[in-house]
Amino acid sequence: MKTRILTALLLFPPAIYLIGWSPLWLFLLVLLLLVGLALHEYFVLCRASGYRVLSALGYAGAGGVCLAEAHAARGGSHLTFAVLAVFLLLLLSVALFQVTELRDYLGAVSSTAFGVFYVGLPLSFLIPIRFKDPVIGFHWIFVLFLVIWAGDIFAYFIGRTVGRHLLFPSASPKKTWEGAIAGFAGSLLAAGAYTHWIWQTADLAIVLILASLIAIAGQVGDLAESAMKRGAGVKDSGGILPGHGGVLDRIDALLFGSAVLWLVLRLMELGIW
Repeated sequence: MKTRILTALLLFPPAIYLIGWSPLWLFLLVLLLLVGLALHEYFVLCRASGYRVLSALGYAGAGGVCLAEAHAARGGSHLTFAVLAVFLLLLLSVALFQVTELRDYLGAVSSTAFGVFYVGLPLSFLIPIRFKDPVIGFHWIFVLFLVIWAGDIFAYFIGRTVGRHLLFPSASPKKTWEGAIAGFAGSLLAAGAYTHWIWQTADLAIVLILASLIAIAGQVGDLAESAMKRGAGVKDSGGILPGHGGVLDRIDALLFGSAVLWLVLRLMELGIW
């Protein structure tokens, strides 16, 4: 417990700076490092589950979508779709020569491609969320992280103290309904507090609706990563963060939450929602 809290306290100040005040180039640099570490842990889980992966192409594809989003954030063309199309074509082609057993071809291609869509693409969405409209993006990125962090903290401590009813025992034997409900409530409290005291010009109802979607998506993302770990027969995706496990363990909820927030903001921008 002490190690977990100490690690969180040490990471909190630089994380706050990076989220809210870092320039695009530094944000992108740290994001690429985060993508690389998380993708490495994902590939380890794939191999432990019996799947072959073409890791070099996976890193290139995930990094490519991040660079494409950064290019668009600086006023350039939107190239993410083109990057993904080229990545998939290269993957399907290279796998023909890299995979000697054709019965492994589909698994190798699928697991590698999924890594880019599971890790690289959702994290790349942090760039347009933060930098497309720097003023509004500043607030949305903080809402996103506060919702994820608060949900994780409330779920962890309430689940450990009063949790009795298991949420999804086949994937995660320790997560409880009590913890999940507390996490959801904590996420809404954090978003409401931020809107009340800091982002006072925002529509509270809109913020709470999006916070609810982020919170639900985050909990699903947490369970999805737990299922991967259980299938691979490991407790944590890695050990780089003392008391927390691996990078993927820390960002599993963020992956789903950032994708949902980006999608809803995009729909709002287009006038669809």
